[in-house]
Amino acid sequence: MNEESTGKGAELFVPRGCCRAPRVYNPKDRIFQHQCCKLDEHNWLKGYENPGNSEENKVAEVRFKNGRKDFFTYTREIELKEGEIIAVEAASGHDIGIVTLTGDIVALQMNRKRVQQKPEDLKKVYRHARLADVEKWVSAIEMENTTLFKTREIVYDLKLEMKLNDVEYQGDKTKAIFYYTAEDRVDFRELIKRLAEEFHVRVEMKQIGMRQEAAKLGGIGSCGRELCCASWMSDFNSVSTSVARVQQLSTNPQKLAGQCGKLKCCLNFEYAAYLDALKDFPDDRINLKTKQGEAVYQKSDIFRKLMWYSYTHERMNLMAIPIDKVKEIIESNKKGVLPEKLEDFAFLKEQHAEFVSNSNDGDLNRFD
Repeated sequence: MNEESTGKGAELFVPRGCCRAPRVYNPKDRIFQHQCCKLDEHNWLKGYENPGNSEENKVAEVRFKNGRKDFFTYTREIELKEGEIIAVEAASGHDIGIVTLTGDIVALQMNRKRVQQKPEDLKKVYRHARLADVEKWVSAIEMENTTLFKTREIVYDLKLEMKLNDVEYQGDKTKAIFYYTAEDRVDFRELIKRLAEEFHVRVEMKQIGMRQEAAKLGGIGSCGRELCCASWMSDFNSVSTSVARVQQLSTNPQKLAGQCGKLKCCLNFEYAAYLDALKDFPDDRINLKTKQGEAVYQKSDIFRKLMWYSYTHERMNLMAIPIDKVKEIIESNKKGVLPEKLEDFAFLKEQHAEFVSNSNDGDLNRFD
């Protein structure tokens, strides 16, 4: 691999999250730097080794394409560093991956991901990738886009109700993983036969969800930034409709749904802050009684700790009342004491030409 091929290889390595292509004269050249890939890990135990850890085999975390990671064991004769390209054991043949974590922190990572396997039960690291391994790996990466487009044509010809998202070749070019999304079950028998004849590899079909599809394809969110799932998120937590209701967001599904068609993952980011702030709020189902009339709850300004009320006979006139004043009025009502009027406690006032009910807003139940 010469200097000219190095520039070309740098572009090819982008799908694997590498900063630049490895150079031949240094087989342990560090091509992986922090923030090159969303699967990057910060080893805060780097440089520390537990002197009491005398196990014969060590464990390393290795990443591949498409957010795929796994743990592999290796002997003490092999010295691994984060960012090195290595050949690892696969179900058949070998695969090429990039080391993301080594040392004692790997055990903590395995506990976090609930991996219960013992080191001797894990697949093995064979060696540092040789020049021939890297060249075959690069040529496999070159084939992925062509394979993807050709496979989409085959899927269209077979009239299968599925959407092909991505293709990942194994490092030794003997196997390819096809990632797809589909609403119903798909009969792959004819498709797998056609793919095996066309590309001469073993075929594995792997179904993914809508969120994983958005993470692979990428894009720009409504906030103007790159999608979180494509830039840094690797674990997807469920987002319920109650999260949107607690934050008092508009119930318009078009505004709350991301490019994957599901509720936006970022709705979870501030959910805990809202729950903490709402602990101080009184029950909004309690009406406030005054000598001028009874007032019903309309809305809240959570972080300003204001609750908006209006008289039942004047729904268009809204008054913002601090929550401590609301509690004071509720306690007075329990004792049978009615304040003169609600305006005496109002912090802000709003007047609307007409009262618009939100009963016709979009239905969030379809996300549940």
